[in-house]
Amino acid sequence: MKRRIIMIGCGVVGQGFLRIMDDKKQLLSSKYGFEPVLVAVADKLKGSIMTEDGLDIPTFLEHVEAGNSIDSFQVEGAITGLDSMETIRQANADIMVEVTYTDIKTGEPAATHIREALKTGESVATTNKGPVTLHFDELCRMAEENNVLFRFEGVVLSGTPVFDLLEYCLALNDIKEIEGILNGTTNFMLTKMEEENMPYEDALALAQKLGYAEADPTADVEGYDALAKIVILSNVVLGGNIRPEDVERVGISGITIEDIRKAKEEGKRYKLIASTRKEEGKIVASVKPEKLSLNDPLAGVGGAVNALTFKTDLSGDITVQGAGAGKIETGFAIMIDVLNIHREM
Repeated sequence: MKRRIIMIGCGVVGQGFLRIMDDKKQLLSSKYGFEPVLVAVADKLKGSIMTEDGLDIPTFLEHVEAGNSIDSFQVEGAITGLDSMETIRQANADIMVEVTYTDIKTGEPAATHIREALKTGESVATTNKGPVTLHFDELCRMAEENNVLFRFEGVVLSGTPVFDLLEYCLALNDIKEIEGILNGTTNFMLTKMEEENMPYEDALALAQKLGYAEADPTADVEGYDALAKIVILSNVVLGGNIRPEDVERVGISGITIEDIRKAKEEGKRYKLIASTRKEEGKIVASVKPEKLSLNDPLAGVGGAVNALTFKTDLSGDITVQGAGAGKIETGFAIMIDVLNIHREM
């Protein structure tokens, strides 16, 4: 069955999604009866294009990967020059993929894009943490009212399954507590500080050189990225209603090489741990550096890797780990959401 798809944002993640959609085209059709038709793409910086019959995905992907603008892609009868909101309203799509940049403080412009798509009758798949952190209940309610779907598998561990794991494989379990390593940049830095006796400043510089950390690393090293993710887990999984300001937050910028050495002497290892639990009817959540015993599953997670431990009543402690970022990994999270929307539709 054909599904009309629009994509808002066409950066690394969006291109990863398009690559998977093209590479797995035959499998999507033969196994899942899914024929995606990309009818529109809009990006604030690169322009937009909309066509009734759909874009040729491999040709379009080659065009944008070469650094060309979206609206310079040649398609007979295509409409260009629309902004994101006009594209959402006019494309007559089944599914919107929202992969614009993340703003954890406001959730914009993604939240507005998602609201408009849901009102228009489009199901939504996104990897954008902002709207899910700040407006989860509202967006779920809007999806239900408009008889469409809202999915966001990639907002916590990128392509490593979290919400699908809980929904299907751990169904019926009462999740009592969640803790994990939710930021690959800080985990990479702490690993380097311990294994190579590297000072904090050098570990940060290396992370920036390798592309793990931005020029302004505040969101990572001060714990804001992990904070957004633990808010999402608190609200989606534990049924809370907390906001970022409700969470204790301490980053790793105060951790010195001396702290790392002392922990090592104690047979422990520093990790930036995000945790949340139910306590007397309330959600208690935090993000802060902790010294873990070496037999803790999270202590063995090294490099730019993320991990989560779910403490359940039926299955015991379940730990998953995997890449927390990446073009293909995050694109895969979007692909799974789109495929699940197709199935549920």
